[in-house]
Parts: sequence; structure tokens; C-alpha cells
Amino acid sequence: MDYRGIITIEPGKRGGKPCIRGLRITVYDVLEYLAAGMTPEQIVADFPDLTVEDIRACLAFAADRERKLVKVPA
Repeated sequence: MDYRGIITIEPGKRGGKPCIRGLRITVYDVLEYLAAGMTPEQIVADFPDLTVEDIRACLAFAADRERKLVKVPA
């Protein structure tokens, strides 16, 4: 998924953390809700400005960031 049109980073918003479509909801917020056991549908119900596609974009962003991490030698 191409998340670049959904995940935005603005220096003055939420401390420059990656947010969803310029909203004040961060990728971290969404990932935390998912980790706590909420379904994408429950998150969208609690935050009507979000869509299930936004949730998928957060996962794609996190996966891409993880892929780019430097590996630590064993």
C-alpha cells in the first residue's frame, strides 16, 4: 500500500510525529489501539474522521519503517 498520501508529517503538529491526513491522530496512536486489541472497525467507530484505509496506511508505514531499521550485529 502506498501510504504517502495518507501519512503526513508537519513540524508544528504533534511534535512532528507522523499523523493521518493532517489530523492530530498519530500513527503511534492507531498502532497502540491495535496492540491493545481494538479492531480497525472499532477504531473507526471511535474516530469517525478515520477510515479502514487509514488504519492500513498506518500498518504499511510501520512496516516500511521497521524494514529500514539498521540491523544490530549478533
